[in-house]
Amino acid sequence: MKKIMVVSDTHKHHRNLARALEQAGTPDLLIHLGDAEGYEDYIADMAGCPLEIVSGNNDFFSMLDKEKEIRIGKYKVLLTHGHYYYVSAGIADIEREAAAQGYDIVMFGHTHRPLIEKDHGVVALNPGSTSYPRQDGHLPSYIVMEIDANGTPDYQLKYLSEEEKTKKPL
Repeated sequence: MKKIMVVSDTHKHHRNLARALEQAGTPDLLIHLGDAEGYEDYIADMAGCPLEIVSGNNDFFSMLDKEKEIRIGKYKVLLTHGHYYYVSAGIADIEREAAAQGYDIVMFGHTHRPLIEKDHGVVALNPGSTSYPRQDGHLPSYIVMEIDANGTPDYQLKYLSEEEKTKKPL
């Protein structure tokens, strides 16, 4: 089984990302969907696995790609921060665009609100934020995607508990 961890919007604050990595265990791949704010090398070292990362609206002067197409098993995946698709106003545009370009999965951040949804034949994933969550309860969140031997994905939205969130710094 292949384990992929999806995060976004860390905004220079890595304590909860470290806790999430501890909670989930070392993934085979870490995907970061933007707003790392210049800490991509630090995040790669912290993860201890390959990193796919795109730039976000707060990654000023970044040389990171705005979007990436990757393959995860048999799936064609679009990685983007989401702000170019106005995801704060809804995800219909990003889902339609992903479907029109033949993507199976679109991963985005920006809203700091987690989401797993399948519509227009596309799975839309937003891990929320480990640093500044905006959903009810405001718990830091991320997604673990596991691909089984048949290539079938399972998506799990994970949260850090209040207790994990408030532990002393690592």
